[in-house]
Amino acid sequence: MIDIRDLRVDYDRLCAVQDLTLSVAPGEVCGLIGPNGAGKTTVMRAILGLVEPTYGSITVAGVDMRERPRDGFRHIGFMPDQPPLYDDLTCWEFLDLFAASYGVPSASRDGACHAALEQVGLSAKANTLTIELSRGMRQRLMIAKTLLPDPEVIILDEPASGIDPQGRSDLKNMVRELARRGRAVLVSSHILTELQEMCTSVAIMERGRMVVSGPVGDVSRHVMGTTVYTARILAGGETFLRLLESDGRAGVPAEEADGVRFAYAGTTADAADLLTRLVQAGVRVAAFGPRESGLEEIFLKVGARELS
Repeated sequence: MIDIRDLRVDYDRLCAVQDLTLSVAPGEVCGLIGPNGAGKTTVMRAILGLVEPTYGSITVAGVDMRERPRDGFRHIGFMPDQPPLYDDLTCWEFLDLFAASYGVPSASRDGACHAALEQVGLSAKANTLTIELSRGMRQRLMIAKTLLPDPEVIILDEPASGIDPQGRSDLKNMVRELARRGRAVLVSSHILTELQEMCTSVAIMERGRMVVSGPVGDVSRHVMGTTVYTARILAGGETFLRLLESDGRAGVPAEEADGVRFAYAGTTADAADLLTRLVQAGVRVAAFGPRESGLEEIFLKVGARELS
């Protein structure tokens, strides 16, 4: 749905994005991660046609954005960071204005606006002036505006900024539902814990380059080198420790509140064989499986590796 190939963007003598390739498929929520100045906003602006790439291709819903940008815009819903609102309009009037600009037929606009308000939990605020909304409610209203044209591709820049915990939970559920309906979602945020619970894939940028991208689990294993496993043992703890040590691929286990954690350098098949041996040896295993590293841990390790 979003396909970027060999993208480069120069500002005078500054290379903001260098040879970047990224794809976001229907049903995928991709988190774009990187420190300030990494090039995240430039990538989004290039997709939206707000900056001219030096070279490379950008395709959205099968449309070449450099050759047919107007056709491509019809498939995109965009929510910027710190979005502007019209203080003298009610929520319904604000959405009606944008519905008209999106080309929603006049006979359908009323229903489309009310449906969008209901989707973000603002039906009761339809006749409230936007200036009277809290920061979190303003973010919800902008999400409603973004969804009005029923876009196939959704781009969200810092959507969780200023939203209270309940609003963030609602946002995560909303994004997941959009993906379930086949939308391709690209989201940028500095709140990595929020992205981890929302995204199916990540793309980490550093100094204008794509350092690593892919499904969250694959990126975690690639960056961290080994996989951390957790196990909860009901009986046979000594046998568990003995078999773990004899395996040769397991690190020193560490106790946690709900079990044992250990690094494992083997493959998924090796881990399955280890579990089989544990069960055959009489160890009662209540839980056994990989624990994905957090996005913050992955991001910090990538940054340290790039700067070393």
